[in-house]
Amino acid sequence: MMKRIAIDMDDVLADTTLKIIAETNKRLGTAYTKEAISNPEIAKEFYQQYYPLRNFLWEKGFFRDLPVFDDAIDVVKKLQEQYEIFIVSAATEFPNSLAEKLEWLEEHFPFIGWTHTVFCGHKYMIKADYLIDDHEKNLVKFEGKGLLFDAPHNGHLQEYTRVYSWKEVEGLLLPEGTNV
Repeated sequence: MMKRIAIDMDDVLADTTLKIIAETNKRLGTAYTKEAISNPEIAKEFYQQYYPLRNFLWEKGFFRDLPVFDDAIDVVKKLQEQYEIFIVSAATEFPNSLAEKLEWLEEHFPFIGWTHTVFCGHKYMIKADYLIDDHEKNLVKFEGKGLLFDAPHNGHLQEYTRVYSWKEVEGLLLPEGTNV
């Protein structure tokens, strides 16, 4: 039986933070960058301004055109040759995102298919050998091996194996690098 990998969408396959920054900048007239909010002091300032505005996450269209992280498509295709891959997203928090995320996956990851896409609230019930996610809340109760995909909002976490790119995921999980 193939091992299974569950992969989150936002800030793992899709660069959601980049769009959050762009929307925040547009609404506030600011000029934050992803690189700038890697600094904890600037990140604190940014998130204090973003949280009161974050209702745009519930607006139609927000999730449809997110950029794909570099190498994500190629690496997930390679992983699929040796693992059973499921896309697992807490999309139910944002009801408008359900159709948008399915369309986004069909556009960028058509080889995954709807049978291997799971929209849920909590991810602790997912049974997989690995979970690649950017949020501790999803990794803390996960029974397999959690890989924390690096994002500005999780820089303070030290308890998980952190990955900074899809090339790094490839190095960890494919035969020549399987060492997690």
